[in-house]
Amino acid sequence: MALERCDVEKIAHLARLGLNDGELPRITDALNSILGLVDQMQAVDTTGIEPLAHPLEASQRLRPDQVTESNQRDTYQAIAPSTESGLYLVPKVIE
Repeated sequence: MALERCDVEKIAHLARLGLNDGELPRITDALNSILGLVDQMQAVDTTGIEPLAHPLEASQRLRPDQVTESNQRDTYQAIAPSTESGLYLVPKVIE
């Protein structure tokens, strides 16, 4: 599927791109080469190939999931203007 000049003009209008007449042939060729590459990739037989989550067979190093800090909620809320049951109370701003 090859794009023509009118197709590129239509795409540029929909994308709100301002292309001048000098840029249109270059952009048309670039888009046609991209579409050609997509056609090549779609022609490859991928039957029996499992999709990858990542191109490299590497696992992510994770730290152990454990609590490293103590709960300091009471200390933090001591300077708050108004709290109740561990929650910050704020004034109503929407009527």
